[in-house]
Amino acid sequence: MERRILWAPWRGEYVGGKRERGCIFCPPEKPLPPEERPILYMDKLVMVMLNKFPYNTGHLLISPVRHIAELEDLTEDESLHLIKVTQRAIMILKELLKPHGFNVGFNLGKVAGAGYPDHLHLQVVPRWEGDVNFLSILDDVRLASQHYLRVYEMLKPHFEALKI
Repeated sequence: MERRILWAPWRGEYVGGKRERGCIFCPPEKPLPPEERPILYMDKLVMVMLNKFPYNTGHLLISPVRHIAELEDLTEDESLHLIKVTQRAIMILKELLKPHGFNVGFNLGKVAGAGYPDHLHLQVVPRWEGDVNFLSILDDVRLASQHYLRVYEMLKPHFEALKI
């Protein structure tokens, strides 16, 4: 069997263990460029950030602004607002990227896969039929990805227009 190599050089920073100082989900003290912190939307309760090391194009991280680790520690206002923002984010992704489906969920705790277990965050991963899955690797490789900064530039105006 011929060996095929899938290259994803932008993930080298993540795999190599280079991490930002502090919590990536806490609002920065001063605005940062999207290369450092690709924040698409933020209000007093919720922040939406494009994942710099995505599982798929358009992978979003949605978190409460308040630094909390546990889902049950969300206030009612934070819970409702988090879901409303997630709904709008999915609508934007559907319109612009036209995915066939989504994986949406929380990884609660390190053993559950949370890369940042100290700050609760919801992951929204757009999915396309035949995208990066096990069968695609064994058969024909169908990997269509864009650099996260290109995706950021496409999504940013739509998130700036959000009124929630």
